Order: sequence, then C-alpha cells, then structure tokens
Amino acid sequence: MKKLFTSESVTEGHPDKLCDNISDAIVDEILKTDRNARCAIECCAAYDRLMIMGEVTTTAAVDYEKIARETIKDIGYDFGMFCYDKCKITVAVHSQSADIARGVDNSADENSLGAGDQGMMFGYACTETPELMPMTVSLSHKLAKRLEEVRKSGLMPYLRPDGKTQVTIEYDGKMPKRVDTVVVSAQHNAEVSQEKLKEDILKQVVSVIPPSLLDKETKYFINPTGRFEIGGPEGDSGLTGRKIIVDTYGGRCAHGGGAFSGKDPTKVDRSAAYMARYICKNIVAAGLADEVELQIAYAIGVSNPVSVFVDTYGTGKLSDSRIADIVVKEFDLRPYSVINRLGLRAPIYSQTAAYGHFGKSALPWEKTDCAEKLKKYLNE
Repeated sequence: MKKLFTSESVTEGHPDKLCDNISDAIVDEILKTDRNARCAIECCAAYDRLMIMGEVTTTAAVDYEKIARETIKDIGYDFGMFCYDKCKITVAVHSQSADIARGVDNSADENSLGAGDQGMMFGYACTETPELMPMTVSLSHKLAKRLEEVRKSGLMPYLRPDGKTQVTIEYDGKMPKRVDTVVVSAQHNAEVSQEKLKEDILKQVVSVIPPSLLDKETKYFINPTGRFEIGGPEGDSGLTGRKIIVDTYGGRCAHGGGAFSGKDPTKVDRSAAYMARYICKNIVAAGLADEVELQIAYAIGVSNPVSVFVDTYGTGKLSDSRIADIVVKEFDLRPYSVINRLGLRAPIYSQTAAYGHFGKSALPWEKTDCAEKLKKYLNE
C-alpha cells in the first residue's frame, strides 16, 4: 500500500536550535568540573536579546554570558542585531528547588537514586537506515547539516545560519521506495539571486540524498516563500526545547513531551530517553524486531520505572509482552544505573544540540553492544 510520510530538521542557526546549543554548552562547561551538578537551563532569544534562565546547583564557576557569546559566534551570528558581541544578555539562574532536589537527594545510596521528575519517555529504532533511524528524519538532518557545511566551508558563502529542511518519502508498505518531496529554506545575504541559490542548493546540498531515491517525479521547493534574508532571532523568537520532534524520530513514534537540552542526566526526560533508544537499537540489531517503540515511565523520587511498554508494530519475532519482559530482565532502568551505563555525567551534550540526538555513531546510546546477548531469545 502506497503512503507518504514527512519529517523535518533545522540548522544550528535556527532560533530554537541556537537556544538548545547555548543550553547544552552551559551544561557541558559545568560538567567539566562538577560531574554531579544539577542543571535545568533554558534560553529565550528574540531580536537583539537573549535570556538565560533556569536552575543550577553546582560547585563550578561558570560565566554564562561568555559561553553564550562564544556559542553565538561559533554558529555564525557575527552580523545584525543579534551579533554575538552586540546582543543584550540577561541571566536569571538560581539554585535547584529544594522540593525537586529532595526526590533525588534523599536516596539511601546512589544505586537507589530517584528519578528527577515524573513522566514517560520513548525510544525507537527501525531497519530503514544503517543507523536504525527513520529515513525521513535521517535525510532531513543530512540536508540541514550540509547547509551548515557549505556555509562554513565557503562553498556557498552567501548563506547565513538559519535554515530548515523537510523530506517526504513514499513507502510501499513499510519499505521506503522513493523521495517524493524535498523542501529547503536557507537564510542568505542580500546579494545572491534566487536563481543562483536554487541552483547551488540542488547541486551542493540536495546531492546528499542517494540518487537511487530520486526520480523525475520528485518535487523540490527551495525557499518557497522567496527571499529569506531576515532570519535567526531577528526573524523569529527561539526557545530551548521547542524542537523535540526534530530532536528525536521525526514524528514516527510517540514523544513523552519532555525536552532534552539544558538538563543534567538525573532528569529522566533526557537520560531515560537515551536509554530507551539504546534498548530499541539493540533489540533491532539483535533481530528481535524490525521496528520497535519502547515507553518507560517514572515517578519523581522513585528509582524503578512504574511501567515498561513495547510495540513492535507487528514486526516482532516474539510477542511484545515477552520483549517487554526481556527489557526489564536485561536492562537496569534505575536512573543511577542508566547514568553509569551510558556515561552521562561526561560533557558530551553539545554534540546533541543540533541535527538530532539519535543516529550519531559517536554517542554512547547508539552502541549495539547488547545485540549478541539478546539474540539468545530468538531460540525460545
């Protein structure tokens, strides 16, 4: 049965992603000297100003404004009202609420560390791509990342940091068949013509899509509204955590609602979502299913999950309930164990702030080191 599915991505200079980058840069800087810090940092950017807000409990001495300006500069905002050395920055950061901290701190020992909040987190994996991600979001990220590369390398020097991409794929049943539509919106300077922009994007950016997926029926929309000179926070406000579907699986599975960026790993919004991806990827790599979604739910201050749910969309070699039992047996889902298993107290978060938190081989939750162990259940 023919069907179409679409996912999107945004560049590191998109106003929401700019805020994610600053939030995670602050978390990383804190974790370099205080691995046990508690962080919940959010940023809001609009026109010529940035607010850094949230809760931090740490022994680290951190210059929030300096980190923000360095991040803005690295992304490429060295022009306009949001220029890295001109924008106005307000810092409104205080220590973590004692009521929230109590749920984590009152554990008898680290092994019984409680979840930093209630909520449900989801993981997902499928066989559509080598990295076991949905092809729509994988290609959208590649297009967005390529926009950054050609801008920073000087290959397309007229580009500016803001941009969005979108890919629609035609499926035959569960199998991706072809790319139906490609959308690219790229911020640019005043000098470049729309004709030149479209020609270069088709040649230098869209070329990351395998030619075998493109055909004469594929539709391309390059800057479909016309010129895109005003971008970034000057064009639209930005906020940490507002691109949660871009950050995860492009809409292919459920999302618990919690954002990732700016949070230390005691926040299960982040750590349990990473663990859920790790488990799903190993389930698929082991051949227990071709597609799997996993939900893990927690209560604040309680270490063990209140529920574990598995859906293999009919692709499981075992029943979904049996795979859920295997997850509980083989993976310790207590926050302290998750943090240790994945090495989440390290300053690794800046690399997640743009182009997705999943599908990047260097990240610890992308390992498939449990796949061989899980294969034994195929003999049941």
